Amino acid sequence: MIIVIQDLKQSFLKLLPARFRQENVVVPVVRLSGVIGAVSALRSGMTLGSVAPQLARAFAMKRAPVVAILINSPGGSPVQSHLIFKRIRALAEENKKEVIVAVEDVAASGGYLIALAGDVVIADQSSVVGSIGVVSAGFGFEKLIEKIGVERRVYTAGESKAMLDPFKPEKETDIQHLKSLQRDVHDMFIELVRARRGGRLADDPTLFSGAFWSGTRGLELGLVDRIGDLRSYLRGRFGDKLRLLAVQPKRGVLARFGGGGGGGLVSAAIAANMVDSAVSTLEERAYWARFGL
Repeated sequence: MIIVIQDLKQSFLKLLPARFRQENVVVPVVRLSGVIGAVSALRSGMTLGSVAPQLARAFAMKRAPVVAILINSPGGSPVQSHLIFKRIRALAEENKKEVIVAVEDVAASGGYLIALAGDVVIADQSSVVGSIGVVSAGFGFEKLIEKIGVERRVYTAGESKAMLDPFKPEKETDIQHLKSLQRDVHDMFIELVRARRGGRLADDPTLFSGAFWSGTRGLELGLVDRIGDLRSYLRGRFGDKLRLLAVQPKRGVLARFGGGGGGGLVSAAIAANMVDSAVSTLEERAYWARFGL
């Protein structure tokens, strides 16, 4: 009788979708990819708002023994990076879940800051990791507008309101103010690395210099824990019945069907978006190009 019941149970389980079979170990995977923060005025990169729903759904899966996060980011906004890091850690603690982070091409600067949320950090030998520093970049156009005969007119209430105006010569006081701000952000980053990586970090003077390394060197420096890939690592822990479940962002109805009505307004928005996309693509490429990608 017992054998008959077990046979019936096995037959029933085979009819169920894979995600409902108890013998499968299901691990949710959230992919965090791209430049972090606003890429341009009309286009946003990775932000807490854009990834929070996926993270919430992944950590809400009660039967999942761990939550896996794939990272491929050259960095961006330190604020959004820190907010995403804190949300991952808060969800991990609330749901008592271990976090496994796997680096794809790059986890640098803000991308590496997010990777610090992992209890285990995995990277490929050729992944790029690190860049623990802060950078601000821009252009100066004061000689150009003088050459073409353009007069710059700026009116402010507050002597520092037009600080670092690209159409005016730089002031040493403005530069020092910016560097002071960068030091504050850099100190926060360093503290976070030390808090999360602890005794795993190597005693290396270049560690917090803003330099970046291969995954292999990152392992030697203590920035990552293992060389490998996410699937192999998880199969080694949970066996062959592992199932990785990609937690995808939800798309709106209009996005699903290619937009809605609106006539000229929609056409104007599309045209503006095309121009914006071209500019933002160049800006994004500049982020990735720093790491040879």
